[in-house]
Amino acid sequence: MWELYDALIAAVPADSVVQDCLVGLNWILVRSDRGLGIAMQPHRMPGSPRSYRPIAGMKTRDLAKWSKSWDFLDAAIGLAAINSVLNDRKPVEGWCGRALDTLPDINFFEDVPDDFKGRKVAVVGHFYGLESLAQSCTLSVLERLPRDGDLPDPACEYILPEQDIVIMTATTLINKTMPRLLQLSRNARVIVCGPTTPLTPLMFGHGVDMLAGFVVTDHKAAWLAVQEGAERELLAVAGSRMVQITAPPRADITR
Repeated sequence: MWELYDALIAAVPADSVVQDCLVGLNWILVRSDRGLGIAMQPHRMPGSPRSYRPIAGMKTRDLAKWSKSWDFLDAAIGLAAINSVLNDRKPVEGWCGRALDTLPDINFFEDVPDDFKGRKVAVVGHFYGLESLAQSCTLSVLERLPRDGDLPDPACEYILPEQDIVIMTATTLINKTMPRLLQLSRNARVIVCGPTTPLTPLMFGHGVDMLAGFVVTDHKAAWLAVQEGAERELLAVAGSRMVQITAPPRADITR
C-alpha cells in the first residue's frame, strides 16, 4: 500500500533543502531550493494532539516522508514538500516536452470533454463547478463530508468498480485512501486532480491515466494569498497554471 508514497519520496533529490513552510487556513505551502509546493489544508479533529517540529532547514526528502503520517496535517506538509520538487516549472516542462505557456489550460468540470458525455462518471471529492459535468453524464459524487445529493465515501466500494471514468482529488493521498480507490477503479479511466496533485509520470505506474495539477508561477503572490486566507482565489491570485499530463492508453481498461 505504500509503494506510491515511496516512489514519490524517492523522486525528491537527497540534497534538496527546505527553506520555508506556511500552514495557512486553507492551503499549505512548502518552499524548497527546487520550487514551491501546494497541498490542501486537511480537516483535523478538534483537540488532535500534535508536537511542533522545526521544518526550515530540513532535507526535503525527510520532510516528504511525512506524507506517510497518520497525522493528516503532517501528511499534507509532506506532500507539499514533494510538490515543491515535482511541480516546479522546469521538471514539468521536461516531462511534457513543451513550454509551460503552451500547455492546455482546461477545466474539464466546465469544458466537459466529448468522451465524458453519456458515460458513468464518479467524482471522489465534491469539487467546485460540477453542474456542467452532471448535465453531460451519469454522475456520482462521493464525499467524506456529504452535501445534498452526495454519497458517503464508503459507497466507493460499490460504485467505483462500475464506472467508466473516475475523478479523484489528490487529497486522497493525504488521508491514505488513494491506493484502495485506485484498486477499485482499475477498470475505469482514472484522473487525479487539484492543486495537491503531484505532476509526475510516476503516478501512471499505479493506475492513474491523467493528472491535472498546478504549477505556481508567482511564488511571492502565492505566499501572500495563503497568508491572507485565500481559498479558490489562490489559483488566480498566485498566477498558478493548471497543467494536464496524460498517460499512454492502458490496454487493461475494460470500459
